Amino acid sequence: MSFEVNSLLKKLIPRQQVNTIFDIDLQALWEQGYRGIITDLDNTLVGAKAPLATPELLDWLKVVGQIGFQVVIVSNNQRNRVTKFAEPLSLPFIYRARKPTSAAFRRAMNIMNLRAQQTVVIGDQMLTDVLGGNRMGLYTILVKPISLADEGFFTKVNRRIEKAALTIMKR
Repeated sequence: MSFEVNSLLKKLIPRQQVNTIFDIDLQALWEQGYRGIITDLDNTLVGAKAPLATPELLDWLKVVGQIGFQVVIVSNNQRNRVTKFAEPLSLPFIYRARKPTSAAFRRAMNIMNLRAQQTVVIGDQMLTDVLGGNRMGLYTILVKPISLADEGFFTKVNRRIEKAALTIMKR
């Protein structure tokens, strides 16, 4: 395998993989010096068609805040979707983020006034969340998507590419 392909594939590998956000050891991350969380919205915090936070997510966000983390939602989705979800939670957000490009990640770190080594990225896609976070030197955590059935066309295409990349990486 060529060096370029190998280098790209390595950028798709998260630092940590969990089933859901609720499985993340937040206290351990805090003790390691992380102070901010950049999180995807759809299929990371709630299903892609869930309009609002679930009671379980509200409890998780409360714990996140009690520990001391700052949170910014960074989503490739449209303004209307992200605004309706994030505003009731009083969370800063970036919509149409164009992940994996670095601009939205940089903006989110600026909002929190944090450096890369203090920032965690949580998301459900290797090609957007993990690749974008790894390119910026952030600590990346991949969660399993909450509801695959609710995903749009481009996300389904990304999932097929991710599957192919995983097959290549296993060789």
